Amino acid sequence: MTASPQPSGRSFPGSGLAKGLAVTLRTMTKKSVTAQYPETQPDLSPRTRGVIGLFEENCTVCMLCARECPDWCIYIDSHKETVPPAAPGGRERSRNVLDRFAIDFSLCMYCGICIEVCPFDALFWSPEFEYAETDIRDLTHERDKLREWMWTVPAPPALVPAAEEPKEYAAARKSADRTAAQQAAEAAAAAEAAEAAEAAQPDSGRPGSTQPESDRPEDGDAR
Repeated sequence: MTASPQPSGRSFPGSGLAKGLAVTLRTMTKKSVTAQYPETQPDLSPRTRGVIGLFEENCTVCMLCARECPDWCIYIDSHKETVPPAAPGGRERSRNVLDRFAIDFSLCMYCGICIEVCPFDALFWSPEFEYAETDIRDLTHERDKLREWMWTVPAPPALVPAAEEPKEYAAARKSADRTAAQQAAEAAAAAEAAEAAEAAQPDSGRPGSTQPESDRPEDGDAR
């Protein structure tokens, strides 16, 4: 059995210290650049993980974000309401109504899991990061504060010209068209009912109508 060859180069005592000092000397000769914050704002990426915004209209209280949060820093309260049927003879439905949505940013580690697992796009990243507080309890942002962060969320990148339209856009347009058609039908039905009611009124009750000849007083009658 042959022994493995040993490296021929040998380090003299203090070589590691000399290399470290060389790095220090090279750094000392370079020009340092110091940003005078807050006078000079940092140039951050549009998708910087600064704070989380809540788009309340998309939240269905499915609790996925709260269950998947590794820090358990999301607090959600809700109640159920009964929705009347959309058409006569239909069945009543129940839906969840959001009462409280809060995030404790003193516990949040900005992993983004809550945003990734949200199936209805109710949570978004905002690049804003200036929300330090002197009291740690103020770092728990309630639903109103989380909604204010939504106005700082950057717009999504533009779609490729040849790309297909997202399914969400088509579904939203279809829902809007259905609502507009329903409102137009209700307005037309109300107008027809008003015309029918007006036509059913007697002629004497209309303004400007004349009395029949038999009901008119004769010239010789005393007034």
